[in-house]
Amino acid sequence: MFSDLHNIGTFLHLHSVMANKGPSYGLSREVQNKIDKKYDPELEERLVEWIVAQCGPSVEKPPPGRQGFQTWLKDGCVLCELINSLYPASKPVKKIQKTGMAFKQMEQISQFLAAAEKYGVTKTDIFQTVDLWDNLAAVQMTLMSLGSLAVTKGDGCYRGDPNWFHRKAQENKRDFTEEQLKEGQSVIGLQMGSNRGASQAGMTGYGRPRQILN
Repeated sequence: MFSDLHNIGTFLHLHSVMANKGPSYGLSREVQNKIDKKYDPELEERLVEWIVAQCGPSVEKPPPGRQGFQTWLKDGCVLCELINSLYPASKPVKKIQKTGMAFKQMEQISQFLAAAEKYGVTKTDIFQTVDLWDNLAAVQMTLMSLGSLAVTKGDGCYRGDPNWFHRKAQENKRDFTEEQLKEGQSVIGLQMGSNRGASQAGMTGYGRPRQILN
């Protein structure tokens, strides 16, 4: 409960700060510049193409650039449309609402993040809600991971060019029958017993010289 309230407070604070944002100075400016440099404009273009193709005509392209990308995603609507399109049956986000209320936006973003993790995106690849305001590179990483999973699953839900994303390595899981497992145990048992009856005759201990008979 405390964690949720803390996240809500942080989100509302950032929402207020960004709405009245002035110039940054000193260390904060330097840190933000480093974060901004990680943002990839070419990746932005690819992600926009995919999301529009994936969601269909209900989602329009944003103006190009970091600011346009941020505004497009920050209320959570596009993100929720995206994750719903990747689930073949029951949609994880039941109600998507266009709203300017920060609390409702945060709720929709949280629903997207929970559904993305359930879909298979690892926790280390999932952005935090506040990243939509100050670390869009992390948002790009989450969307890349989601796209790669969608291509890899091959369940018919993915739309767009499959070459936009790398396929994730899949586990090569092999299933053995009970009979095969028993046969394997027998082989191991025979191998372990192959030294039975062996003798140490003729073997020398460590450090003892061998006798050479002429």
